[in-house]
Amino acid sequence: MTAPLVPGAQLRHGRVSLALSFFVQGAVFALLVTRIPAIQQRYGISDGLLPAFLAAVPVLAGVGSLVTEHLVKRVRPSRVLRGVQPVVCLALLAVGSAGGLAQVAVALAVFGLLVGALDASMNMLGVSLQRAYGRSIMLGFHAAYSLGGIVGASLAWVGAHWQLSLEVLYGPVVAVLVPLALVVGRWFVDRDPGGAQGGPAVTGEAKTPPVVMKLLLPLCLVMAFAYIGDSTVSNWSAKYLQDVLGSSEQLATVPYNVYMVTTLLGRSVGDLGVRRFGAVAVVRTGTVVAAVGFAVVAVAPGAWAGMAGFTLLGLGLCVIVPQTFAAAGRQAGEKLGPEASDMAIARLNIFSYVGFLVGSPLVGALGDAWSYRGAMLVPMALVLVTLVYARSFGSSSARYGDGHERPRTADVGRGSNGL
Repeated sequence: MTAPLVPGAQLRHGRVSLALSFFVQGAVFALLVTRIPAIQQRYGISDGLLPAFLAAVPVLAGVGSLVTEHLVKRVRPSRVLRGVQPVVCLALLAVGSAGGLAQVAVALAVFGLLVGALDASMNMLGVSLQRAYGRSIMLGFHAAYSLGGIVGASLAWVGAHWQLSLEVLYGPVVAVLVPLALVVGRWFVDRDPGGAQGGPAVTGEAKTPPVVMKLLLPLCLVMAFAYIGDSTVSNWSAKYLQDVLGSSEQLATVPYNVYMVTTLLGRSVGDLGVRRFGAVAVVRTGTVVAAVGFAVVAVAPGAWAGMAGFTLLGLGLCVIVPQTFAAAGRQAGEKLGPEASDMAIARLNIFSYVGFLVGSPLVGALGDAWSYRGAMLVPMALVLVTLVYARSFGSSSARYGDGHERPRTADVGRGSNGL
């Protein structure tokens, strides 16, 4: 099968293939993080050593993202993504089938390092495709990631329910996802560094202006604070519902599932909101909804009220991260040139791991020293900082929506298939 020759068709194929890539990554990551207890038990990782293992993954992911920032000066993001995603899937299988503690440590290290490159390159392609479409489509890619996370968590639940070994759980999944990643990789479409269909394949490092950190700092803070909020839900929702709000153990597993579903729903319709009202209005609304969600959780009199708060959190937080990537790519492209967009996204991506690393221990320390109800107010306050920087999400040329949508332009060149 050959790739389409019509530019419009090429963009559509690129959009679908990238959405599938986001889906694959969501499923793989969920399969890893939801089976941490089984991984710990299989390899005899002590409770004292487990935090070091868990922290190493986002730290190495940050390194991988930083390396990708420099790599894309010479290699297309589509080629980076096409190369690393199958290896990330295989690294998941290695985590489940390693022979001992040293081997699983190496597998987790490879997983973390390449996940950073994968996350950065996926979002680079998403931003460049959004620029080509001339309208908001970034939230749709992250909706695909959320859907993959739901599927991966569901498969992990099946594995736990039927007491499947990690090899039996991961093996068939990886056998499906690796060929899928290889196939969709042929259809990736990214910005042509030469600015035209026949331009050069790579950009020389000397031609690429450095990314000014001062330009990105507000968005980096927003990204870190959003992930502090997200990690609070993923790491503390079950414990909070059971220990603070007195729910049953079974009911305590529900909030994160609800959070994932509402994240999917919010991202599925979020692009329509951006097109209609603009990115600034959507980010402000999401920030307020997320803050209200944290407030409801903090004062909830019982489990069901707490679940309502976590539902609001999913609806609010879900729009912030995709729009932060889009804003960073747009600002760097407008002020420093199109080549700087990819590097800005890689730099910004590092702060997602910073937020993930800080969030869980921050809430835990505050909960132990003060109270878990009070601890929920801290990520609420941090998320509200987004309102201060809301104007960073818009510009005069980025007004998506009815009556002011930009004309669609095909400002991407050849895909990774060579067209």
